[in-house]
Amino acid sequence: MRIFLLLGLICLYLQANGHILVYHRFNDLRYPSTDTSSKELVKQFEYLKDNHYKVVKLSAIYEKIKNKQDVPDSWVALTIDDNFKSFYSNGLKIFRKYHYPFTLYVYVESAQRYFGDYMTWKQIKETSKYGDIALHSYAHPRLTLLSSKKIYNDTKKSYGLFVKNLGFKPKSYAYPYGEYDNRVRNILEKFNFNMIVNQSNGSVNKNSDLHCLNRIAMVGKVNIKQKLRYTSLRAKWTYPKVFPKNRMLKEIKLKVFTKQKNLKLYVTGYPWRDIKAKNGIIDLKLNLALKHSKTRIIIGTSYYNIADKIIIKDK
Repeated sequence: MRIFLLLGLICLYLQANGHILVYHRFNDLRYPSTDTSSKELVKQFEYLKDNHYKVVKLSAIYEKIKNKQDVPDSWVALTIDDNFKSFYSNGLKIFRKYHYPFTLYVYVESAQRYFGDYMTWKQIKETSKYGDIALHSYAHPRLTLLSSKKIYNDTKKSYGLFVKNLGFKPKSYAYPYGEYDNRVRNILEKFNFNMIVNQSNGSVNKNSDLHCLNRIAMVGKVNIKQKLRYTSLRAKWTYPKVFPKNRMLKEIKLKVFTKQKNLKLYVTGYPWRDIKAKNGIIDLKLNLALKHSKTRIIIGTSYYNIADKIIIKDK
């Protein structure tokens, strides 16, 4: 185990890795699964300050990746999904106190129809003085369950209303629920976003995919030091491509860009297991019955240096 951990730590330093964090609600005790208290947020921001992390705009990370430049290990970008009113009322003042930039992803229908728990267009526009504003769909649907036409129409509608109400085009998009597949991605790419972000643990570096950037969820009481240990293992997945119709995961096949032979595998609903790579190739016969309609598959040189893939069952 000690050797495994040592090799994992060595991998952390082979490539510079920044991080993107994602928040939702602030001081809203009704929804603990997506809430961050003011006390917890201050604690996290103090950790970033005391440990010399540099909180940067998401656009700064975009420029590094676009130009194939290292994203410094000390860089952190902060994002907020869903434009909940609790960010405007409780979270924004803390971001402003620390002078930390952020990107707020707007669930357009909530502003357009004046949903009670969400920010209005006026509040969103005021917030744009302090951070960047981006797009998070119109109706916040599970995109993988929609037809291609409905995905396109939802995005087009949200894009148009965003521009109409804020006066500028959104430069990035956040997958609702962090859920996507190749079909969803291909449709969204027609709108020419600079970046599309997910909700998968991991880091960002010069080899990151700009249309699938990892973000680490920060909800409840979290150990930010531990969260910032996550790094991304570069991988090229061959199988699975989609959620299997019979719910049986027969095989996992991918290429990992590491010389380490001993790795670990996690599939949602099952414990971690030790696996081996041969010349960078992982080819496993499994026949696992998938227990969840949203299944995460993780390959790692350690528990923190990981490559993951999410497969989602269609309707």
